[in-house]
Amino acid sequence: MAKVSDVVGLSPKPMDVGSGSSDSDDKQSSERVRLKKELGLMNGVAIIVGVIVGSGIFVSPVLVLEHAGSKGMALIVWVLSGMLSMVGALCYGELGTMIPKSGGDYAYIGEAFGSLLSFLYLWVALFILVPTGNAITALIFAQNILQPITPYCEPPKIAVRLIAALITCFLTVINCYNVKWVTRIQDSFTAAKVLALVITFIASLWYLFSGNTENLECMMQGTNMKPGDIAIAFYTGLFSYSGWNYLNFVTEELKDPYKNLPRAIYISMPVVTLIYALTNVAFFAVLSNDEILSSQTVAVTFSTKILGTMSWIMPLFVALCTFGSLNGAIYTSSRLFFVGARNGHLPLAISLIDIRRMTPVPSLIFMCLVTLLLLFNDVDSLIVYVTAVEALFTLASVAGLLWMRHSRPQLLRPIKINLILPITFLLICTLLFIFSCFRQPLEVGVGIALIALGVPVYYVFIEWKRRPKWMHAACNWLNLTCSKLFLCLPEDSKEL
Repeated sequence: MAKVSDVVGLSPKPMDVGSGSSDSDDKQSSERVRLKKELGLMNGVAIIVGVIVGSGIFVSPVLVLEHAGSKGMALIVWVLSGMLSMVGALCYGELGTMIPKSGGDYAYIGEAFGSLLSFLYLWVALFILVPTGNAITALIFAQNILQPITPYCEPPKIAVRLIAALITCFLTVINCYNVKWVTRIQDSFTAAKVLALVITFIASLWYLFSGNTENLECMMQGTNMKPGDIAIAFYTGLFSYSGWNYLNFVTEELKDPYKNLPRAIYISMPVVTLIYALTNVAFFAVLSNDEILSSQTVAVTFSTKILGTMSWIMPLFVALCTFGSLNGAIYTSSRLFFVGARNGHLPLAISLIDIRRMTPVPSLIFMCLVTLLLLFNDVDSLIVYVTAVEALFTLASVAGLLWMRHSRPQLLRPIKINLILPITFLLICTLLFIFSCFRQPLEVGVGIALIALGVPVYYVFIEWKRRPKWMHAACNWLNLTCSKLFLCLPEDSKEL
């Protein structure tokens, strides 16, 4: 992998940490190739809510109830998971305004702990975290969009995969073409999915007022208090809240990030927590414990019982949620690889920007290709590994916040949260991780092994200074070919 500086005439983009840009910088940037600041406050809220509220709320209630033991404990887990995610999001609010770089965890871990750890995050995100999450979301979209067509049997796997591939390619093209289109889609589908979940809750109220209250009696009966099971229940709940840090991936495209980043967090996280709590109350009110535990998709079982002949609406609601979630994930996560390539941890080609549309086309296409490969493999087995790995790097980012409070106190911090919050988040997440190690040691071990595989890759392709000439020649050929093919240039190059 050639670093940016390895290519003649090109150099990495210098970035300030903890300081705003001046008017002269803004004027100069308008004359150069770079990503535009097109995201306002409500776009930021739509991205966070849209990415979080995906397939998880329709699938995870089964696993949370299974490990929590009772509906009451499961509801407590959902609310506390939302509160813990809110604390984590506030920590990322300080990190995002202190280090105003796109890339999220990659940027923060790099600033706090150096190049190796940030590369390891990029390594895992590149081949597992991001494409696996996108592939799962696309597959769930395809399954639910086909459900009304094949109501009495499972849709053919090849049809599911082809539709998942088509929707992935379609959203990638939209992201390549125009950022404003992406934000309009995100805003529209976020509003629609919130409305769909509110309608679900209203339908459950109608069911309750008809005299069917037996499913909400003895809510705490059967509660499981084993630490390992409670930890897995929390992990499952937190998996459904994952995405609260995705706005940090696009900090450089956010208008007035010092104000809009924390405001978007303050608005979106309570909204998501409330929506999730109400949706679970709706499921618990209509379905018994046995009905939930025997269900593959709670939402479909819910709709079959309460909506009857109109039950086909719920799969469309799920497809609606996953479509918006996938759109937001493609937009934000492509910026992670863009920043990694800009810093020399990936080939320069991935950091090139379309000179006409000012979008990171090569990064989007590369991510699309990796996602398409995973669509035709068994990705379900990677979910637990993904959760464990993601939790480790979230811990690393929050630990970096605490470390930089000590090592770099001079950094400008427009948002400075109370130290109790990151310490509490760190302790709780560490305990959950330790308990999960005892409960599922194989899955956690595989996740750690996947991280460790990145170490030799780093030293061979990044740190090794005397790499063979053919490696440099291959990278330079790739960079030049992508630049010509997509009419792209590195950031801050003069426009053609």
